[in-house]
Amino acid sequence: MKSKVYFTRIITPEKVLEMYEVLGKELIGKIAVKLHSGEEGNQNFLKPDFWRPIIDKLNGTVVECNTAYEGSRNTTEKHLKTIEKHGWSKYFDVDLMDAEGPDMILDIPEGKDMKNYDGMIVLSHFKGHPMGGYGGALKQLSIGCASSYGKAYIHGAGEPEKIWTADHDLFLESMADAAKSVHEYFKGNIVYINVMKNMSVDCDCCAVAEDPCMDDIGILISTDPIAIDQACIDLVYASNDKGRDHLIERIESRHGIHTIEAASALGYGSREYELIEIDD
Repeated sequence: MKSKVYFTRIITPEKVLEMYEVLGKELIGKIAVKLHSGEEGNQNFLKPDFWRPIIDKLNGTVVECNTAYEGSRNTTEKHLKTIEKHGWSKYFDVDLMDAEGPDMILDIPEGKDMKNYDGMIVLSHFKGHPMGGYGGALKQLSIGCASSYGKAYIHGAGEPEKIWTADHDLFLESMADAAKSVHEYFKGNIVYINVMKNMSVDCDCCAVAEDPCMDDIGILISTDPIAIDQACIDLVYASNDKGRDHLIERIESRHGIHTIEAASALGYGSREYELIEIDD
């Protein structure tokens, strides 16, 4: 059976909430809101005002984890300052999940601490990525939900000391493995939203990022993280935008599709989907 992915070309904070209602999947209990807090200096990340209606609707707690590289988010102290500077703590409860140890260990051993949550909504800004080729739901589930050590573990494909030197495809497969562990942890009480806006070839983790190279495309929502990422990739390829080739080059040069291939092989979602467009 094909997974359902709902899609609208209208990109507003209110439309994000409307798409959640259209999906018809009610998240139950205390909800973790996984998003990207944005590296200091990055101009492309989606700001608190954009996500505010959906977070308020769910009475959710914004969750993040420290990074594994130098910057404004690699220690708890610096990350909390960046979160405050970017306005997240002004509007929402925020939980830096690896602020205190020990890390929570799931079947794929990357650290994260999610035991305080009954469900999760994954709010992804779809764009390029310097290593993964693209960033979407699968990256948010894996690297995004991992502690600083967990990020090194995934990047190193099980060998944290090889964080930047591991075989590239093994790194992508490690992301797919880690994403499965989080997806299955919430036992269906999880929803994915990808927003195709401000699409640079660079990630929101880059302090110095290229400006967006494509016009905005839309909002997608699904309960299947594999299908929603595949749909975003397909929409980029189907676009006639003059900047699409630049983003495609970034995706292909990093073999970005392999994360989706590996995730599909693990069976926690499908690359086959029905795209259901919501016009108004």
